[in-house]
Amino acid sequence: MDKVRKTFDEWAQNGRAELMELEHGKNVSKFLQTISFDKPFTFLDVGCGNGWVVKKIAMKKNCRKAIGIDKSKKMIIQAIQKKGSKEEYIHTDIESMNYKGRFDFVFSMESLYYADSIEVALKKIFKLLKPGGIFFCGTDFYSDNKATAKWAKIMKIQMHLHSKKEWKEFFKKTGFIVKTKQVKDLESRKKWKREFGTLFIIGTKPQK
Repeated sequence: MDKVRKTFDEWAQNGRAELMELEHGKNVSKFLQTISFDKPFTFLDVGCGNGWVVKKIAMKKNCRKAIGIDKSKKMIIQAIQKKGSKEEYIHTDIESMNYKGRFDFVFSMESLYYADSIEVALKKIFKLLKPGGIFFCGTDFYSDNKATAKWAKIMKIQMHLHSKKEWKEFFKKTGFIVKTKQVKDLESRKKWKREFGTLFIIGTKPQK
């Protein structure tokens, strides 16, 4: 079993899943409020944890289907326990995901840097999006945010550290039209939330 899966299985059992929601919830909610969900849409959350984002999105009137995937089986078990009718949870990672449909939106918060290869993961996400579809990738762990760079040592698992510029390059090489957005929590006591905050890399798949 890989170390990332093992770590998140442990987190699912010791209450860290709820802590992740608390840690990231404010900035994620702030960011999601900037997105227009005014047309019927489908949604995929890559690294969904206990499904808190999927559940939030599934409540939106125009949501047709919201799917969450996670490589931690125990996180998926937690997510399924309170599953709504528009939600689906799959125990898989993005590289191995087998899915015939295409999505309007793909979302990922604090999970893409755990992938064995960011390039491979991005290619798969690009493929899973409809033309004109958008991928929102949120990360607090990036080299411009000096206060978070030490996380990999603390976690003792594979985490790919990149700069904002490098993230944009990954997206461009995959074929995305790229924008970035920084979401800060100015009231937080934590320097990394207050000064740099969450970096969202927003990739739009071009219309054919």
